[in-house]
Amino acid sequence: MSVTFVVMLFAVWSSVFSVGKIAMQYCPPLFLTGSRMVLAGLILYLFMAAFKRSAFKLNRLQLISLVVLAFFSIYLTNALEFWGLQYLSAAKTCFIYSLSPFFSALFSYLHFKEKMNRNKWIGMAIGFVGFIPVLMHQTGSEELFNAFSFLSWPTLAIMGAVLSSVYGWVLLRFIVKDQAISPLMANGTSMLIGGLLAFGHSSLVENWAPTPIAAHHVTPFLQWTLLITLVYNLLCYNVYGVLLKRFTATFLSFIGLLSPIFASISGWLFLGEPLSWTILLSTGIVSIGLLIFYRAELKQGYIVNSKPSPLQLEPNTNSKQ
Repeated sequence: MSVTFVVMLFAVWSSVFSVGKIAMQYCPPLFLTGSRMVLAGLILYLFMAAFKRSAFKLNRLQLISLVVLAFFSIYLTNALEFWGLQYLSAAKTCFIYSLSPFFSALFSYLHFKEKMNRNKWIGMAIGFVGFIPVLMHQTGSEELFNAFSFLSWPTLAIMGAVLSSVYGWVLLRFIVKDQAISPLMANGTSMLIGGLLAFGHSSLVENWAPTPIAAHHVTPFLQWTLLITLVYNLLCYNVYGVLLKRFTATFLSFIGLLSPIFASISGWLFLGEPLSWTILLSTGIVSIGLLIFYRAELKQGYIVNSKPSPLQLEPNTNSKQ
């Protein structure tokens, strides 16, 4: 696989935000989350039933861990993300997901006692400064949900989704490594349980009269849901795991910084959203901060600059389920 293939993967993966906004024209966000996650979970379960039945042997502690993973990594992440996506541009939503490496560093510091030195603090500070221009820029319906200062509730929702997503990666690493659960079982079960939680929440707060699907739009709903599930939940997610066998997690993380730019292009093509120079400027600033931070990580030996295993996965804009 060439570098061009990697760039193309991130270009496709970052378009999920635009495709998600299109899909929400036919159903509300929680119902969409439940539909795609339950479908993806069932597909993974069918695959394991055919080729890896031993993965279904789980004890009580393992099941509890998978429920916790489902709540944070699937249900909470996607519920917050798709609610916020209704009011933000696809590019801004994708850009906020660039906070993932910083939240990952925070959890690594808290859970794995990784040390923070001066260069890492400088890199994080520069990175956060780079987010300010995008966070301050509000357009359209986002302005109606202003929380305080220059932060809106949709922006805070996406930031919460990023935080929950990164914590989900920490839990997944613990479950796969320390509890010896198959990655397929962990992902399949968390998607299935998380999707059911989303359905339950949807039945309480979204209009089921008789279903949340917009009238006379069952066919496009099914088409877009199937597209999201197959391309983003299954194909891109698993191809990323394969790429980790050839490229370092650090390299893939930096390629992932192109995602907001790709999301801007897909938002312009599919949704008519204007291209934002603010996104380009902020992406450059954040890239400088991450470069300083990752160089410090390499010197400390936290990033293995060789063929990593999937457990060394760094969360990024596309690592959403």
